Parts: sequence; structure tokens; C-alpha cells
Amino acid sequence: MENITKSLEIKKRRENAIPQAPFHVTPLSISKAKGALVYDVDGNEYIDFTGGIGTVNAGHCPEEVTAAIRRQSQNYLHTCFNVLMYEPYVRLAERLNKLVPGSSKKQTMFFNSGAEAVENAVKIARSATGRPAIISFEHAFHGRTLLTMSLTSKVKPYKYGFGPFAPEVYRARYPYPYRMPREFSGPDRLETYKAYFDRFFNNYVAAENVAAIIVEPVLGEGGFIVPPDPFLSALRQICTEHGILFIADEIQTGFCRTGKMFALEHYGIEADLMTLGKSLASGMPLSAVVGKEDYMNAPQVGGLGGTYSGNPVACAAALATLDIYEKQNLAQRAQEIGKKVFAFFSRLQQRNNHIGDVRGLGAMIGIEFVKDKKNKEPFPELVKAIVAASYEKGLLIMSAGTFGNVLRTLMPLVITDRQLERALKILEEVIEEQS
Repeated sequence: MENITKSLEIKKRRENAIPQAPFHVTPLSISKAKGALVYDVDGNEYIDFTGGIGTVNAGHCPEEVTAAIRRQSQNYLHTCFNVLMYEPYVRLAERLNKLVPGSSKKQTMFFNSGAEAVENAVKIARSATGRPAIISFEHAFHGRTLLTMSLTSKVKPYKYGFGPFAPEVYRARYPYPYRMPREFSGPDRLETYKAYFDRFFNNYVAAENVAAIIVEPVLGEGGFIVPPDPFLSALRQICTEHGILFIADEIQTGFCRTGKMFALEHYGIEADLMTLGKSLASGMPLSAVVGKEDYMNAPQVGGLGGTYSGNPVACAAALATLDIYEKQNLAQRAQEIGKKVFAFFSRLQQRNNHIGDVRGLGAMIGIEFVKDKKNKEPFPELVKAIVAASYEKGLLIMSAGTFGNVLRTLMPLVITDRQLERALKILEEVIEEQS
């Protein structure tokens, strides 16, 4: 972009008023956004492939959602659900109880952020099982609070300098197909994963002490890694056999991103507890834990809650957002977007030696860049250059991955075909220029 003068002025003010810790993908400041388009304070237009890091699957400022927010805000903004109940909270819980995969009777409780949802899912699992230990995975991201930071894998920037971390958190290897750990180099079968966890329970933590295994059905910040088909089924069986709760972290994968309402639907699996957030309420601060009734009722009265949890305005936004997903069939639209994006990068991969892997489910596509396809050495410098050059040409996109060498696609699912084609054209130009 030729002119970002006003954005740079705000950036300078930000540097004086705000600590350095919040990272910025671009130096831009937003003035408005609609659908899949964002406009900065200098009047420049951008196609958005970041979607608020996956929070606006239904698009920026959908009219149905903004109207619901206005209606609710005219009645009451806040009471605290622990003091005065309100119907939008109950109605949204009823709706999610029916919507999440599985035939078991469900119950739902709301929180403010994804990290809060994960923390409370762990509390519920520990209360329900009477066990202390939690197993998470390499490359996982579950949040930035003490417990969720402990569950998160990547050290820099998320954990560096912030220890000591929460106890009784154990980290298992993850079957990363492009960089498959030797532990999973055998046949891709249920038995391979079950044998690995037999050894894990023997060497690291006894199964009898494990309250829950938490897993993202597709790794998000870890690099949009799709596990082999038997993996999640194996985890489900292992949890059932040992009385361990299966927690599915669908904070980034949920709400149509993968071509289904929830990613677990691809695998025919029912979680014991599911954490939701991000696109639940079109970017309004709202998250949820949805789980089997017996487990959700394990904590004592007063054991779960929060002053702002399940804010009525956020609940109203979520109800309107769910209407959009269903009425516009955005799960099907995610499949269509994903096919186009996957095919585009697969063709580009054939002539570009730095595109090592193209993977994903639905519109959740990750493109891993390497210095050479043979040795697979990560190439984060190239990805950083692509991100910077893209916004200068009118496209917002961001990186992911433990090594920082993955481009991830989180465009709003309401993006038009014309906008999508223009964005891919920009990416093609940038990748060719930077490679």
C-alpha cells in the first residue's frame, strides 16, 4: 500500500502507551470491516485471510449479528448470570447441547475466552474423575494463562520466561504426517497409537492418575496439522478403556471452518467435553464448555462461574451467528473454499521447491514452507517475508507452526469467489517474488 500514514501515527502512539508484548502481524489500524474485507484508517482495502485469528467465520459485522447486539443492548448489558439469570444464556446452551456431536445428553456453561474454557474443562475433568493429571500434545496451543500455557507446547514466545508452570501436565508426541515422529513410523493403525500410549502410561504417568487427554482435532497455532485417520479414534478408545475424559479443543476448528460444524464430525467421534470459542459469537468475547451431563454436574455448586461469563450481549450475538451458519450453509461453503485453496497451492507446490506440504480440512488449509523439499528444513524467514509483502498488496494473512514456517488460511467463509481468486493471485505473485 502506498499510504499508511495514519496507521503509522497510531502505531507510534501505541508504542508509547502499550507494552511491547502484544505482537502485530501488520502495522495497520482498522477503520471498518465487512464480510471478508477490511479497511484501514488511511482508506486502503484488504482481503482478510486472518479472520481475527478464526473469530469471524460468519464474516465481519454480519447484519443479523449487529442487529441482535443492538436489540439486546437496549434491554440490559450485564447482570452476572450468578445473580440474575437471563433467557439468551439458557437458549444458547440448549442450542449447543443439541448441536455438538454425539447422542449423550449434554450441558453447557459459558466463559469469556478460549483459555477460560480450557481451564474450566480441566477443572470439570478433575472433579469428575478425582484424578490430577492432564495429557496434551506436542505442537498444541491451548491458551496463555498459567494452566493453559502449561498445556501449550511452543516455548517462544508463549512460555519463555513465565515459568514455573502448572504441575501434573504431561506432553505426548503427535502424529505430524509431514514430520512423523519415529514412535509412529509403524503401520498407520489403531494398534500403533494404542501401543504408544501403553508405553507412555508406563514411562511418564499412570493411566489411573490421568483425568483427561486434551487434543485439537486439527492443530491450529501448531501448523494446521491434520492427524492420520485412526489417531483420534485411538484416543477415544484409550480414554474409554482407562476412564479418562476425552476433551476436544474445537476453539479454532469449530463452527464450519473444517467443512463440518465441528471437526469431530469428520471422525464420527463424541467427546466427553468440548471447548468452543472464537467464531461462536462473531468475535464477541464468549467461549463455552459443552459436555456430557454427568461430567458437567461433577463440580459443586459455586465451583464454576465468573463475573462476565456468558454476557447477554455476547449470547445474543452467538444465537444470531448460529443462524447464519445454518441458513447460509457455511460448512458447505468451507468445503468449496478449501477445494479451491488446496488445488491452488498443490499446483504451486509442483513448481516451487519451498512449498513442502499442503494440508488441511475444509477451509482450514496450512502451507508449510521449507528451504529444500529433500531435507525439510523449516523456512520461517520466507513465510515472514510473504506475510509482509502480502499486506502491501492488499491481502492479510498470517503464519503458524512450531517453527513459524506455515501460512494458515482463516478467511471468513462468506468470502466471494471473486475476492478469493484475487487473494490467491496476490499470494501467487508474492510467493514467486519472495522465493
